[in-house]
Amino acid sequence: MNEIINVEHTEDKTLSIEEMLIKEAIKNIGNPFKNLTVKDVMKDLLVSEATANMIFKRNDFPSVNIGKTKTVTMLAYLMWKMKRKESEVNKDV
Repeated sequence: MNEIINVEHTEDKTLSIEEMLIKEAIKNIGNPFKNLTVKDVMKDLLVSEATANMIFKRNDFPSVNIGKTKTVTMLAYLMWKMKRKESEVNKDV
């Protein structure tokens, strides 16, 4: 399969489409290092709190515990969602 990949050349390296999208998304996020809680993820994914807690326990989910509070940075969360979506698309192909 022939794929066309657009790249952006920078001084230090060549960026793929995915990297360019991430770069643009970061510009639009107020604070990419904002910590999201279980309730924030629950609201974003439209799942129950129990399901959101299970997501935070997944090995591939980039969460950290701050005291007893489970959190994930906005940037890490968005990258996780993108990777999950990408793997779903690749399964369908």
